[in-house]
Amino acid sequence: MIFEQIAVGGDRNFAYLIGDETTRKAAVIDPAFSPALVLERAAANKLNVVYLINTHGHFDHADGNETVLAQSGAELLTGGPGGAPDGHEISLGRVTLRLIHTPGHTPDSTCVLALEPGQPGKLITGDTLFVGKVGGTGFGEDALAEYDSLNQKLLTLPEHTEVWPGHDVGVAPQSTIGHERRTNPFLLRKSLEDFVDLKRNWAAYKKEHGIK
Repeated sequence: MIFEQIAVGGDRNFAYLIGDETTRKAAVIDPAFSPALVLERAAANKLNVVYLINTHGHFDHADGNETVLAQSGAELLTGGPGGAPDGHEISLGRVTLRLIHTPGHTPDSTCVLALEPGQPGKLITGDTLFVGKVGGTGFGEDALAEYDSLNQKLLTLPEHTEVWPGHDVGVAPQSTIGHERRTNPFLLRKSLEDFVDLKRNWAAYKKEHGIK
């Protein structure tokens, strides 16, 4: 698997380039504000971009869509309401991409699990899960949706699954499901009420624990 995490500006946004080493087919995820840079990286790796995927529709993730689509002829894939169904898979060759619908931050929030036989899965989490944090929501139905997405979907993945977030706003730019399960304060909450309480009091919690 060819896999690159690419800093693309904005609020420390990350785009991702995933390609198959044999077929040279590739997918771009969340080109954001630097689609030209992402396409340059695809060209440097001699990859043919055949899919463009957004983890959700916010402009800071989807802003570069038009450029990528026009210059590559890729097919646009989104998840959630009106998009590809939960669990939808596409093949790049030996590399398979699985869309996991994770509503919460937005109704259409979707994580992308890149799989290759014999290798740890790579989970692009968008704004659903950061390293040591989770995506922003209110304190009502959207928080409940995110709580369920995290606990019923992402935390059921193997511990060695790598976590690659949509922004460099956590305590590190990359992690694993196992590490997040053991250390992420939001994932350590034992109930929805505790989860929402931490969201309400996150600023105080960060100050108390020295978290930036």
